[in-house]
Amino acid sequence: MDFRPTESQEMIAQTVRDFADKHIRPFIMEWDEAQKFPIDLFKKMGELGIMGVLVPEEYGGAGLSYFEYVTAISELAKVCGSIGLSMAAHNSLCTGHILAFGNEEQKQKYLPKLATAEFIGAWGLTEANTGSDAMRMRCVAKEDGDYWVINGSKNWITHGISGDVAVVLARTGELLDSKGITAFVIERGTPGFKAGKKENKLGMRASETAEMIFEDCRVHKSQVLGKVGDGFKQAMKVLDGGRISIAALSIGIAKGAYEASVKYSQEREQFGQPISNFQAISFKLADMATQIEAAELLTLQAADLKNRGEAMTKQSAFAKYYASEVAVRCATESVQIFGGYGYTKDFPVEKYYRDSKLCTIGEGTSEIQKLVIARNILNE
Repeated sequence: MDFRPTESQEMIAQTVRDFADKHIRPFIMEWDEAQKFPIDLFKKMGELGIMGVLVPEEYGGAGLSYFEYVTAISELAKVCGSIGLSMAAHNSLCTGHILAFGNEEQKQKYLPKLATAEFIGAWGLTEANTGSDAMRMRCVAKEDGDYWVINGSKNWITHGISGDVAVVLARTGELLDSKGITAFVIERGTPGFKAGKKENKLGMRASETAEMIFEDCRVHKSQVLGKVGDGFKQAMKVLDGGRISIAALSIGIAKGAYEASVKYSQEREQFGQPISNFQAISFKLADMATQIEAAELLTLQAADLKNRGEAMTKQSAFAKYYASEVAVRCATESVQIFGGYGYTKDFPVEKYYRDSKLCTIGEGTSEIQKLVIARNILNE
């Protein structure tokens, strides 16, 4: 496997880097402290082509591979984890689900608008009582002629308020039946579909996380994605790709923290010399660099399998588990390297520290990743 950056990856990296420096970096703390989801920024990102990285050109997207996708997320997350998270959720969850399982009419209707960010996408699986235990969902859809009537709520949903279209998983069969869950694509403005509570979060504060509520929401049968009852199976496949997204997000946060630490350690002097000269600091940097490199290789391995259409559940879990834990370790060490300054909002590492933790929780906790990995290696 040759994971040297291609010309396309290098071009994407530089394009996103330049965009982030101009349109994101100056506003990071303003958005973070106000918990503002900057919709206008995502419209600009749509013009840039990174809101439809994986969408084929025939549907208005960039038509690129998972390598370019990983590159784009990482470059955004090096500057702001919130923006990287929202970009990833839009691409891999909502857009990715429609791309993978929608019929031609649904793809033609939604993908061009999602790829350009005319529509912001949301994806609803998690509920208040069902995090990792998705088959116990209480959001129910009952068939009524040519319609399905949906009742229930979804929690912790990225773009739960601002999303223009959402892919929603609802129970259409018996509790705990993996073939009793169905995916629907629902537009904002559909009667009975409304936003609920917005979460007040530790980190990733500029990425909107909120509740979606369904009260006798009538959805036409043409809005079913794939076959009735296939929703759980679809969601598990979507999450395989989502794990690559979170791994890429983690790598970006880890790199941002690491690069800030290298620079600071060479500028900060104690006892008459840069603190990078001290083994206690240089060994921290060595560990961070090694772990980031390993996380990146695991992520590219999963992306390579995804590009080739091969099974990659185990590899995506490897990448998500390891990269997310590396992001937390690197961010923690960065705060330590910065010392007292690392505990203030005048320097960027406290935000990397706050943002990193979500990576070990969202789209499957580290514990769930270990469960997935264990099941795979024990059944090989």
